[in-house]
Amino acid sequence: MEAALKKEERYTYADYCAWPEWERWELIDGVAYAKDAPFEAHQSIVGEIYGQLSNFLLGKQCKVFLAPFSVRLNADTGDDTVVEPDILVVCDDSKRDGRGVVGAPDFIVEVLSPSTARHDRVTKLRLYQSSGVLEYWIVDPDAKTVTAHALQGGAGYVKREFDEHDAAAPVRVLDGCTIDLAAVFNM
Repeated sequence: MEAALKKEERYTYADYCAWPEWERWELIDGVAYAKDAPFEAHQSIVGEIYGQLSNFLLGKQCKVFLAPFSVRLNADTGDDTVVEPDILVVCDDSKRDGRGVVGAPDFIVEVLSPSTARHDRVTKLRLYQSSGVLEYWIVDPDAKTVTAHALQGGAGYVKREFDEHDAAAPVRVLDGCTIDLAAVFNM
């Protein structure tokens, strides 16, 4: 199943800001994609990862945020790409503008839902890599896996795989941070 489109039109951040607050959309190159309400397993996983990251980052410069929190990936050019990752970490305070993030976060986590799996694995993977997101995790609640993509200079993303049997998964961009996967997948 593919994420639903709003209309066959091109949109910008200004359009996105004008839409009703209760409607959840993302823009990628001006195309609007619907954000469905997440399932219980999705929310449990997001909550656990967010909690672990939040505890690790206490007293540190980096900040962790939960969706809905807007990330404008091309505000300096077309301003037609706005995503709302499930979890994101930003270490550069100048990227936060009070409404969201302008530019690439350091770390993004997307938890798959049936309606967004292909979108997260293909479209967002390409988008985050080309935008300079340093690390992107795709969490699959059904398979109980984490696919971690870390940006390696000009070579693009390097992929690592973790599953529920791995004790912990290291977050490469946060030195010393690991995520306890047994806790994440203990649903």
